[in-house]
Amino acid sequence: MSDWRDEVEALTLKGQIKMPYTWSVGETGSRFLVALRDEQKILANRCPLCGTVYVPPRKNCGTCFADIGTDDWLEVGPEGVVTAFTIIHQAHPLQPLATPFAYAIIQLDGADVGFVHILKDGWDRLKNGVRVRAKFGIERNGRILDIDGFEILT
Repeated sequence: MSDWRDEVEALTLKGQIKMPYTWSVGETGSRFLVALRDEQKILANRCPLCGTVYVPPRKNCGTCFADIGTDDWLEVGPEGVVTAFTIIHQAHPLQPLATPFAYAIIQLDGADVGFVHILKDGWDRLKNGVRVRAKFGIERNGRILDIDGFEILT
């Protein structure tokens, strides 16, 4: 007896499907985003074993894998230092802003890891080591973009 699959040519359809979705950021991420929205504060958390300070906060330490509890939170920033950056000139539908703008890794005061965010202007002064400050949006709704961007300090 012949298997019908041997007699059929496989059909392949190449394409893309846009699948917008949302997901919960959990208790740790929610506490961080609520503080941005309601208090205009940037919260971090500290590993109880190795002392690494994370922003955005994490449930587990990326260095020693320890659980980070609810008592290990602190406020950092809102100022920090740019440790790396790239200026975006090519538009893409998933970008948060119209071009040009910059992504920067910012070492916020009091944190041990870099925090990725945007700078909307001041690229003539943008370089590694420059100090920046978070600028909060007027309308905030519990998203990372409640920080409207960072501005270079003069």
